[in-house]
Amino acid sequence: MANNVSDIDNARIEEFSAGIRGTIVKPHDSDYDETRKVFNGMIDKHPGLFVKCVDIADVIHCVKFGRENNLLVSVRGGGHNAGGLGICDGGMVIDLSGIKFVRVNVQDQTVRVGGGNLWGEVDHATHPFGLAIPAGIISTTGVGGLTLGGGVGHLSRKYGLTIDNLLEADMVLADGSFVTASANQHEDLFWAIRGGGGNFGIVTSFKFQAHPVKTVFGGPTLWPIEQTEEIMEWYHGFIHQAPDELNGFVATLTIPESPFPEHLHGKKFCGIVWCYAGDISKAPKVFEPIMDKKPFFAHVGEMPYPAIQTLFDGLLPTGMQWYWRADFFNEIGPEARKKHLENGLKLPTPLSQMHLYPISGAASRVDKDETPWAYRDAKYAGVIVGVDPDPANAAVITKWCKDYYDALRPFSSGGAYSNFMMDEGQERVKASYRYNYERLTQIKKKYDPDNFFHVNQNIQPAN
Repeated sequence: MANNVSDIDNARIEEFSAGIRGTIVKPHDSDYDETRKVFNGMIDKHPGLFVKCVDIADVIHCVKFGRENNLLVSVRGGGHNAGGLGICDGGMVIDLSGIKFVRVNVQDQTVRVGGGNLWGEVDHATHPFGLAIPAGIISTTGVGGLTLGGGVGHLSRKYGLTIDNLLEADMVLADGSFVTASANQHEDLFWAIRGGGGNFGIVTSFKFQAHPVKTVFGGPTLWPIEQTEEIMEWYHGFIHQAPDELNGFVATLTIPESPFPEHLHGKKFCGIVWCYAGDISKAPKVFEPIMDKKPFFAHVGEMPYPAIQTLFDGLLPTGMQWYWRADFFNEIGPEARKKHLENGLKLPTPLSQMHLYPISGAASRVDKDETPWAYRDAKYAGVIVGVDPDPANAAVITKWCKDYYDALRPFSSGGAYSNFMMDEGQERVKASYRYNYERLTQIKKKYDPDNFFHVNQNIQPAN
């Protein structure tokens, strides 16, 4: 059993703190409560110590101190993790938010990013050069967590998952040593971190391949919730045959008061959010079959890529109550569509929703064992989220989310995208890595035999 910070002599903590260039935050400090907040307001953990690292030396110092004192340790990047796995009760949080930099190499279109950066900061730096890295759909998401879990987003069909564009990573391992993992160095470790999460070490910087993306054509289209079955059937037949440049994820949702027009407020819809990253002059032609479905509301058009990445930021600030459930799906058949309609009609709060992200195009053309991300053959990564600002509604959104999830389980492929999972136990983790799990346990044994990094979607070392 790992120790809490309270089990360690104060003199040792003071000696450790003197060797840190960053900031130390303790429970009695005035900024402690603000520091322990994460994206999911349902998470209420009380670490014994925060270390806000500003460089690799700080991270190494933290890891060695944690090992020497058998400390419970968690690692926080952007703090977006669904289950709050970047934070822990009683232990030490190694916070990477001070390790931020984005360096763009225009010649080879690569980008070096700090372990504590958020995706919005990366988009801000790459956009002037007409470049983008495939990422998620909310710009406040941390680069580290999203990347290590896979990275599904608007550019997945054109350029693959975020991990498919990772070239190398600088890492501090569980023994405090520093390595660079790439296709040519520590190849097994490089394989493992492309989907295996934070199990193998702390990434202090990432090097990505960027792609020419400046302006996109996209936005939401909405149909009344009663048309859910029809729209989902059409969407399933359309999206996987569409050009790779077109991405669209389907949702059941309620329209909140802002920023949508008043006549939509409070109404439930089946929606699709589109992003076309091809030749803008061809966009009207590409969108013809979409507009032929006569959406009740459409707000699509040309925009800078960072604009579509920030489309939902204002609706989903840090501190909301969130309850998550997720699965992969191979189809959206008649019975599944019926369940989507039934549960979509029961959406409990304006921000609660269900999304299905297509796994096709470039994301599906990677071998199933080329990375740990095992569901390349699935058609969708699905997620159901109960969301509300009021803690009084936590039970309501949790029940709805679980009920929706249970209704869809018979149609699941068996596992889930780890970035959409809460803390759901070992069997769920195994199911999400499928046939790649055993290889991951062997690599875990090599690089972290004592499971020092275990506050995560944990892969346990092989026996």
